[in-house]
Amino acid sequence: MKTLTVKLAAPLQSYGNQANYERRTTGRYPSKSAVIGMIAAALGYHRDDPRIVELNSLQFAVRVDQATSVLSDFHIVEYDTKKHKRKLTYRDYMQDAVYIVAVGSDDCKMIDRIEYALHHPYFQLYLGRRSNPPAGPLVTKIFTDSNPVEVLQKLDWQAADWFKQKYALRGRQDVMLELVADANLLPEHKDYTVHDRVRSFAVTDRCYGYRLAATTQVTLPIAKKKINTEHDIMGILESEGD
Repeated sequence: MKTLTVKLAAPLQSYGNQANYERRTTGRYPSKSAVIGMIAAALGYHRDDPRIVELNSLQFAVRVDQATSVLSDFHIVEYDTKKHKRKLTYRDYMQDAVYIVAVGSDDCKMIDRIEYALHHPYFQLYLGRRSNPPAGPLVTKIFTDSNPVEVLQKLDWQAADWFKQKYALRGRQDVMLELVADANLLPEHKDYTVHDRVRSFAVTDRCYGYRLAATTQVTLPIAKKKINTEHDIMGILESEGD
């Protein structure tokens, strides 16, 4: 099996779960359907393209490398312009989070094609909502002869330096990260159902089914070198003046 990892980082990310019109909550990590949607956009698939459903066959896992707090934003929505009726709605976002997503397949050419598309996307990529673009070009890496869980159990911790420094200052030698994957990739762990199997992304017929998932923990070492988190803005201005 060939596996592709993708680092998802941005000031704001939001991955919708069960929500009503007035409250749009977010999951703690990217759903498989959200990642499939991003891949489909990169490949140039329109919402009603039947090839999107085939992407459900990708083996999927995600590791939470930088878990942060939830930001709640509110919007005033006018839903009846004639009667000037307005409603207050809320939307939740994960702030400054970092996730490592891994997708795998025995179809090695498909994995290569997905990686190329993510760096040359047909449609604009975003992390959960259109207002959440990635923080720069996506960082990807390909691994051969390993499934997504095997890769994420060994891949170095990908959190930001300032986040790592908080652990180092506490005298910690390692960090424990949450890893969520398709249940068949974690056969020794208890499985549960999640509502994010893509059936249709069509605007008038958006539909999801259920799949089995499982959760485990991954312990990784913290870098021993001292991380410099000081920010000298005046020094930057002086260097630009030169």
